[in-house]
Amino acid sequence: MPGRLFLTTPLDAIAQHFGATPTVPPSPPRFNVAPGQDVFVCTAAREIVTMRWGMIPVGRVNARGRPVMETIINARSETVFQKSAYEGTSRAIVPADGWYEWTGRARHKTAWRIAPKGGGLLAFAAICDVWAGPGGTSVHQVATVTCPPSPDVIKIHDRMGVLLDPEHVETWLADDEAAAATLMRPYPKGRLVVREAKGVDWTAP
Repeated sequence: MPGRLFLTTPLDAIAQHFGATPTVPPSPPRFNVAPGQDVFVCTAAREIVTMRWGMIPVGRVNARGRPVMETIINARSETVFQKSAYEGTSRAIVPADGWYEWTGRARHKTAWRIAPKGGGLLAFAAICDVWAGPGGTSVHQVATVTCPPSPDVIKIHDRMGVLLDPEHVETWLADDEAAAATLMRPYPKGRLVVREAKGVDWTAP
């Protein structure tokens, strides 16, 4: 959807891929990136930064007018430009070498590894902003954008992340909403490989 990511491409290669400047130190390969952890993000300024994966929408309140603290890791493409919860967000990209999904019953689930055919980086369309927390703290936060699944992944999940081709990166980061909206569609058939994920330490970051 994605629910977990993996990223083994070195930071300098990520920066080169997006024509961006890294502003954070490198990190070792990560085979199990979970919501709530920091992820690399390519911003509209073409900088590679880190942000928390999971957004507390700015200004979101419940029926009593109290702030909603629920963390959103994936924003639906159908409403990302309409919901007031996402007002004021910026567009960004979360790089990854792939992601995981699960099928089956509780305690008997099968983990699946999804990656591009032939390898290489994926560019997840995302939105980001800064959450003002208690005591004057601020947290840079990001959520990936989802759409209906491609034929490659439809058997294991009913949603997938919006994946951007290199020629569409600038449109997503810098063009208007109408142009960006045309990119929020399932990835073309045959470009992703789905295999059972074996030997992954799900307790490791």
